[in-house]
Amino acid sequence: MNDLSRSFLTVPQAADRVGVGPATIRQWIHRGHLTALRVNRRVYIRELDLLKAERATRHRAGTRRPTLMPE
Repeated sequence: MNDLSRSFLTVPQAADRVGVGPATIRQWIHRGHLTALRVNRRVYIRELDLLKAERATRHRAGTRRPTLMPE
């Protein structure tokens, strides 16, 4: 395995790495939360970018207002 293959992940590998589904990774890319490199119809994500996006999205998810429960 060379340095490039260790620093870049496919969408399924990225999803497994941070514990989400591949669709979530694609959403992060589409929404601009995650930068991806496209090569011959394959999508690659830098591992460092993935970890930054995961931290940022988890932080945002934790800042939602609580849902009010009926009494």
